[in-house]
Amino acid sequence: MASTNESTGVAGLTGPPSDAGRTSSGAGTTKRQLPAFAIIGVLSTLFYLGLYVVARWVVDPQIANLIALAVSAVANTAANRRFTFGIKGSEGALRHQLQGLVAFLIGLGLSAGVLALLDHAVPNASKVVEVGGLILANGLATVVRFLLMKVWVFRK
Repeated sequence: MASTNESTGVAGLTGPPSDAGRTSSGAGTTKRQLPAFAIIGVLSTLFYLGLYVVARWVVDPQIANLIALAVSAVANTAANRRFTFGIKGSEGALRHQLQGLVAFLIGLGLSAGVLALLDHAVPNASKVVEVGGLILANGLATVVRFLLMKVWVFRK
């Protein structure tokens, strides 16, 4: 029987997540989690880059990055919650999204930093150069995102 976490605090961001809705088919092992995380990561990155390129037609690079990253981060957290960490149902979903916000902010800092550096070092850089820089920043953010999700957001 799954236990409900009563010590989640006011914002529901502290204390271990409930096991309610978790699959019991070994979803907690890193060996199983990494391939699922990688597939979701590739799909999320493609989604993010597509959103960025479309938004870039109408707004500056920083705003396009914020829009694309915010939308793709919510989808990424939901997909990893279900497929990488094996959590079914809606219990804890809001808390997981709020905790995922930390990973989003780290990714935003990295990608915004790359765009600012490009603007300073290579004024009027092409969109291809921008996207290349964002791919590098996203790669680093992905490592941080997996570690945060594994040890904090979706820990058992």
